[in-house]
Amino acid sequence: MASYPVQRTVRAALAAVAVIALVGAVPAAPAAADPVPPNASEALRRYNELTTEAEKLNEEHLRAQDDLSKAQGELDQANRDLDDARRAQDDLRGQVDLLTEASFEGARFNQLSAILVSESQQDFLNRMSALGVLAGENSRAMADLGAAVAKADDAARRATDAAANATKAIDDIGQRKAALDARITEARDAYRALPKSERDALADEGFTGEVPVPPGQAGEALAFALEQRGEDYVYGSNGPDTWDCSSLMQAAYRSAGIAIPRTTYGQATIGRAVSLNEVKPGDLVIYYADRHHVSMVVDGIRAVHASTEGVPVKIQDIESIGPINTIRRVVG
Repeated sequence: MASYPVQRTVRAALAAVAVIALVGAVPAAPAAADPVPPNASEALRRYNELTTEAEKLNEEHLRAQDDLSKAQGELDQANRDLDDARRAQDDLRGQVDLLTEASFEGARFNQLSAILVSESQQDFLNRMSALGVLAGENSRAMADLGAAVAKADDAARRATDAAANATKAIDDIGQRKAALDARITEARDAYRALPKSERDALADEGFTGEVPVPPGQAGEALAFALEQRGEDYVYGSNGPDTWDCSSLMQAAYRSAGIAIPRTTYGQATIGRAVSLNEVKPGDLVIYYADRHHVSMVVDGIRAVHASTEGVPVKIQDIESIGPINTIRRVVG
């Protein structure tokens, strides 16, 4: 996304309540944020790497579950369409059989036989009209049967494809879940190996005071997210007392009567994009090139988010959370 170096500098200055003289060139884009301090232990850096990877795998696992649900829905619909098409095919085949049988059992006649057996000019016209009707009905029935057969074939093909997609999604979920569980175990082991001072720093809840929120649904969503400050992060959790980053955003907007996707990947596509200097409370900020983390804007400087295990839901500077990928306005 486009960067706004001058606005970022101004926001940082306001946050620090200081006056900063701008000297020299300003970088065209922010460097990737490093959530650990420069003097952090190697154990803390390793913990950060593992939790970042685990969070990414968690979102990918959730996306695989969404893909499975979609594939199963497509399979169910394709099977329903197939059943409907087969019933229509059977009904039409019966109609064609009746018409064909009627033709060969005496309903078929030609112009010569009509002339020979007709008792009057009107009788001849009536017989010819019946002949035309029968031929037309037979032709239409045959055409409808062909269409029903084609529809059944298409439904069968879609059902087969949907079943293959569902099977692939199931396999994908299994692989991602195994990788996720392994990373989570490593991350938790790394956390337990941290010095107490670093664990205490991770557990800091940040600012827990009152924060004004605007009226409307975005404000309601923000109020919900802020109420969760201090609650724990758990990979894949959907609340109500523990969260991952995207489940907190989904629950926040659900509390305001708005349904949004479960994953960060889905949340990165909703609403409309806004720039960093246009942010308003309730906007969703998606981070990293692969879009695996999300926060909610509190004001022009800060955002609230569920960070990672060992770190509670808290408020942080928007840009300190990570490199911004996109910002989405859900309402307004």
